[in-house]
Amino acid sequence: MNSRSVSVTGATGFVGRHIVEAFYQAGWRVRAIVRPGGQRPALANAEVCEAPLAHRPLASVIAGSDVIVHAAGLTRAGDAAALDRVNVGGTRAVVDAANDCRARLVHLSSQAAIGVGTIDRPARDADPPRPVNPYGRSKMQGERVVREHASIPWVILRPCAVYGPGDRQFLPLIRLAARGMFPLVGSPTFAITLVYVEDLARAVVLAAEHDEVQGDAMFIARAEPQTPEGLWTAMAEHLGRPYRPRKVPVALARIVARCGDVSWRLGYRPILDSARLSELTAEGFVCTVDRARARLGFTAEVPLPEGLARTVRWYRDRAWV
Repeated sequence: MNSRSVSVTGATGFVGRHIVEAFYQAGWRVRAIVRPGGQRPALANAEVCEAPLAHRPLASVIAGSDVIVHAAGLTRAGDAAALDRVNVGGTRAVVDAANDCRARLVHLSSQAAIGVGTIDRPARDADPPRPVNPYGRSKMQGERVVREHASIPWVILRPCAVYGPGDRQFLPLIRLAARGMFPLVGSPTFAITLVYVEDLARAVVLAAEHDEVQGDAMFIARAEPQTPEGLWTAMAEHLGRPYRPRKVPVALARIVARCGDVSWRLGYRPILDSARLSELTAEGFVCTVDRARARLGFTAEVPLPEGLARTVRWYRDRAWV
């Protein structure tokens, strides 16, 4: 295994950094693909190579890799076109480069590509896609690109909500909780599945190492779903704040979300916009984990209390909260 090499797109992102470290710890030679022209990242355990998400430049830097992990992606944007450029167009470039280099592909998608799942009826790996917003639709189209254009072995991983040290998407929630603010929007039966980022990174390594798993797609999550109230309660405990939830009327949330839509056009990144509200007011985002367990031998190990404790500690050490 020590002779195997992997190239990772999105290597400087929250998830990408953890993936790079997980491959290094597993004995792989790691090539971190980063955008040209940006600040050169500190990735001590990888060879850093600059390349845009474009076919020919990517093919030149991943040449010789046994596996390419496509972790680059855009989770939020002010319009669907921006999401499509990265999550669909970028995926096509990676697929074409992997085809040229004959590198096995591990593609990171999202539960958002499949959509809604509840505690009573969780989303299953083979369900038809029902994305609820432009992000989900862009990830669904990215999966379609892999299925229709990849001529090399591939596997698609669909992480649910990912959290952990370094995550800026989760940070606004932690900051609200640190101020004793615990807003509840949507149905009280809403629930989601989560996965700690180090568990996700371990699943990616397993997918790269299981050569016999080809042409498959599977959710990556910890089996126990969580309600917003359960999440807020856990945050309150770790932050030492009394838990006093406040129900936010959906009508008011819609007004705030529309203001968020406008703020994108003004160059600001809002906490809440219409795309995010469509997730909060959905039935839920619960998924099964059976296929990953059966095909990869993967089980998420980090429970929510431990994962939150590590995350909050990381934020505090860097004075983020």
